[in-house]
Amino acid sequence: MSLQVQFVTLAMMVISGIGMGAAFDGYRVVSNELRIGRLWIPLLDLLYWAAATLIVFRVLASSNEGEVRVYVFLGLMIGIAFYFWLLSGTVIRLVRWLVAAVRSLIRLGIRTFDLFVVRPVVLLVRLLRIILGCAIVFSLFLVRIVVQLCRPFWLFFRWLSAPVAGPLWRKLRGWSESLGLNGLYRRMADIICTIRKKWF
Repeated sequence: MSLQVQFVTLAMMVISGIGMGAAFDGYRVVSNELRIGRLWIPLLDLLYWAAATLIVFRVLASSNEGEVRVYVFLGLMIGIAFYFWLLSGTVIRLVRWLVAAVRSLIRLGIRTFDLFVVRPVVLLVRLLRIILGCAIVFSLFLVRIVVQLCRPFWLFFRWLSAPVAGPLWRKLRGWSESLGLNGLYRRMADIICTIRKKWF
């Protein structure tokens, strides 16, 4: 392996160490901000180290065909030490700012959705209920007026039909008694009486 390849590999390992430190700080800050339960921390740590190992070996394979030498671990340690010495605080603040920005955007999205979608729909439903209620009340009022206007004609018709309606009604009652339909006859009579009392 040439000296140039060794220096390139060392530089790549330093960069990988810096990336591992940044990823660790980001993962730690996000897990704290999201209040992930302690039971999940070991699993997440395992996933972090597995991903970091795979990425480092992928970088190593692309730089020196996967040969593991002492300077590989030296480069990783230098990168990690450099990161935690100079960059850790800045990255933590940046990640916290990003988390706060994402939360603000989510709250803004929820408020916008509530303002422009939920509230108009609720207002429209209430307005439709009011309009429907007013329409029903107005329709009943019109029906009442029509019934009252038709009352004289009804009284006149009842007076004309009384000689026929009385015997017919008694005959219907006799038929219902002979057929055992007294209950049905009484219910029909009650319904007719209720309609007459309410509307006429």
